[in-house]
Amino acid sequence: MTRPRLRTRLALLHAGLAFACGALLLAFVNVPLLTARQTTTRPPAGQPVAVQSTSNLAEMLQYSAVALVLIAGLSIPLGWLIAGRALRPLRVITAAARTTSADSLATRLRVPAAYQEFTDLADTLDGLLHRLDRSFTAQRQFIANASHELRTPLTVQRTLLQLTIADPDATADTLRSTCHELLDLGQQQEHLIDALLTLAGGYQPIARWERFDLADLTCKALQDHRPEAERRGIEVRTALTPAPVTGDPRLAAILVTNLVDNAVRHNVPGGTVEITTTAPGRLTVSNTGPRIPQTETSRLFEPFQRLGTDRTDQTDGHGLGLAIVAAIATAHHARLTAQPRPEGGLHITVDLPPAR
Repeated sequence: MTRPRLRTRLALLHAGLAFACGALLLAFVNVPLLTARQTTTRPPAGQPVAVQSTSNLAEMLQYSAVALVLIAGLSIPLGWLIAGRALRPLRVITAAARTTSADSLATRLRVPAAYQEFTDLADTLDGLLHRLDRSFTAQRQFIANASHELRTPLTVQRTLLQLTIADPDATADTLRSTCHELLDLGQQQEHLIDALLTLAGGYQPIARWERFDLADLTCKALQDHRPEAERRGIEVRTALTPAPVTGDPRLAAILVTNLVDNAVRHNVPGGTVEITTTAPGRLTVSNTGPRIPQTETSRLFEPFQRLGTDRTDQTDGHGLGLAIVAAIATAHHARLTAQPRPEGGLHITVDLPPAR
């Protein structure tokens, strides 16, 4: 079944209102003009007097009917034209939405500013297109970066195998050394895939919210990273007070682990790491390290972004640690702030939802 068009409904509504107003107006005008006359006829002698009543009601009804027909006949086409003009911006928006694709999200709707409501609708759709454009651009960039990160170890593995096979003097030690290198590259790929899966999981909404203590998760993460900090000569200072929060404990543990790992990994020999937890649910991680420009801070929380390192350099990880932190913070509706320290390093604060 075809649904009635809005323009048709508006035209009929306009015609109905015009007809009702016309009828009401004619009633108010015609009632005072309605007259009734009585005429007396004198008959011949000996016959009774005849009284005859006359009225202009029939004539007035005739003129009123003609006027109503004219009003109805004119109101329908006029209503159709008025409705079409009023809905013109909506047709422009519909046509623009039909022609919009993933490659033309940067275009903006050009809507005549005839009505504020359509202007607000166009601005809202423009904002939606802008967000979709950013999302599609980030997705394409993410896929390109992930493909590069996964392709690099595969290229190195193939090169190692080709060189080993082409070497006529290859010995058992040579083959064993090549196998160890292949295992290391395979382990790097496993870590990257695990990081990508964690990042994808961080973008998903939390299905079940649980109560846990942020200080306990932080203490566990510090125990896991303390040997690495001691090996690098980094002093870890802590001030952990109970901080009951709600969320996904598994994702929150990954968030804390990545922050601690980032603070230890991107530090200087003999540097410091300061970690605190305070009520109602704040985690603060501050570390020394290289100087970070203020304009580069937000970029570090994007996937596959590193500070001043080449993409092929795997010693600093894959550039997903802080991106995972940002994704998990967003899933928890947590407030995440990062400020570069004047003397070098980064100061990161995460405010998780407090336990109720």
